[in-house]
Amino acid sequence: MKTLLLSSLVTAALLSPTSHADSISDQANAIAHRYPLIDGHIDVPYRLQEKWDDVTKATASGDFDYPRAKAGGLSAPFMSIYTPATSEAGGATNLANVLIDQVEGIVGRAPDKFALARSADDVRKQFKAGKIALLLGMENGAPIAGDLKNLQHFYDRGIRYITLTHALANHISDSSYDKVKVWKGLSPFGVKVVAEMNRLGIMVDIAHVSDDAFYQVLKLSKVPVIASHSSLRHFTPDMERNVDDDMLKALAKNGGVIQINFGSYFISEAAHQYDEAKKLAEDDFKKLHNDKPSEEATKQFEAAYKERFPYPYATVADVADHIDYAVKLIGVDHVGLGSDFDGVGDSLPVGLKDVSQYPNLIAELLRRGYKEADIAKIMGGNVLRVMETVEKFAAAQK
Repeated sequence: MKTLLLSSLVTAALLSPTSHADSISDQANAIAHRYPLIDGHIDVPYRLQEKWDDVTKATASGDFDYPRAKAGGLSAPFMSIYTPATSEAGGATNLANVLIDQVEGIVGRAPDKFALARSADDVRKQFKAGKIALLLGMENGAPIAGDLKNLQHFYDRGIRYITLTHALANHISDSSYDKVKVWKGLSPFGVKVVAEMNRLGIMVDIAHVSDDAFYQVLKLSKVPVIASHSSLRHFTPDMERNVDDDMLKALAKNGGVIQINFGSYFISEAAHQYDEAKKLAEDDFKKLHNDKPSEEATKQFEAAYKERFPYPYATVADVADHIDYAVKLIGVDHVGLGSDFDGVGDSLPVGLKDVSQYPNLIAELLRRGYKEADIAKIMGGNVLRVMETVEKFAAAQK
């Protein structure tokens, strides 16, 4: 009898870790599909502009397609209407319109799978209908081209947030990446842009802006703002692109939401330092080739560097650390997800390589004791709240 009991206890001990892991995995997958999952930033349109693919079906490349999105529970991604920082004003406006056409084309090819969304209510309706709601966010305000009428045009086309700038200062705002601070924050036109975005019902996105511009936006905006794909400077002290503790507190006071970027470069100091060191090595390599290395030489350099210095990928736990830190500092009502899928290349964390893997992050949050209701807020509930607040303010102006 004792032998039988001992055998049962050993069997239970061996099986329980796996059973527990399976239970959390199943629970995470169910949660991923039970609530709207909104990702603040996915670069599908520009990906398709560079090399077209039919994302309404399974694709061999990229981080997003319909089967993987459905598997991961993604129900409302913001499709990034991205224009490079070096784009000229007119060219940026044209490119933005073309990229919006790309998104409309996705819906046109598969209206049974996708639908355009222009409001929080649209997101909820399409979620209930089982369709993926495609929202539009403009990354880089260059397409506004100094004309507030273009804001109305892009609002009419479905743009519901605008990242004021990107890698360089533009006619609206200074950039966190740009060492030259042209405006010491927002330009005079940028001040008008924020007011007009409030009036129209377009969320202001402070990802990429300089610290001075960040605080100016919060002072000017009459409604909550978002950081559509930013992470925390606490973990990457030298990275202005991320948000520090005081900025987080100010964002929460504004009622806004920080949507955590998944890229290892944004998440991990080791990855950040790796990328900085690689940039220096690339500069030296280019100098050896008189700044005109051949494609073959570049490929050989990349392969040799990666073999000698393997990339220090972040993990799902590292991403959860950013969420944890923000939640503890400013509360769960101000945190969301902004993966930057199809935008950060090969730097995505282990376990978060594409849109099928959101349940891995949800499982990590469950293991850390997060309640389902709070996970639902992080997944998308917080962003829906901001969208509704912005929409109601705009409606009141009209």
